[in-house]
Amino acid sequence: MSDVHRVWQRYMGVIRRNDLSGRLELLNYISWISRMGFIGSRALSLFLAGFFFGAPVLSHHSHSNYATTEYTLLEGKVTEFHWINPHTWIYIEVLDVGEQSTVWALEGASPTELLRDGWQRDDVKVGDTIAVRCHQLKDRSSGCLLGFVTPEGGIEKEWD
Repeated sequence: MSDVHRVWQRYMGVIRRNDLSGRLELLNYISWISRMGFIGSRALSLFLAGFFFGAPVLSHHSHSNYATTEYTLLEGKVTEFHWINPHTWIYIEVLDVGEQSTVWALEGASPTELLRDGWQRDDVKVGDTIAVRCHQLKDRSSGCLLGFVTPEGGIEKEWD
């Protein structure tokens, strides 16, 4: 098995585990291969190092399952709120014209991103009535990608 093949197999295992120490170990191994002359170019080593550290960022899923060209406006009572990584989740009970209730699942940004945008964990609580602008799932089921949230008695702010 070639050194390049061994590096590739090791890399795939490290990426699946999102293992930073493994990435550093691989970077050292690539550096050793480069010094030994197995990989002749420093540019290749830099490319591989960028690939090792950049691939997890690029591997994040897309939002292609949401209709991102239009907003859906909803208002309802918060039934569940999950401030968790990688995405926050708010579940709201929405009453339609016939007074039938539907629970909507609203996917939001990460807690870290929301903190940077000025949100706090207790800005939205179970039992609050909130209004949202969100991108509904393309299949028109009761799920959305959050764009903006207006908390009870508050002003609309970005939640993405």
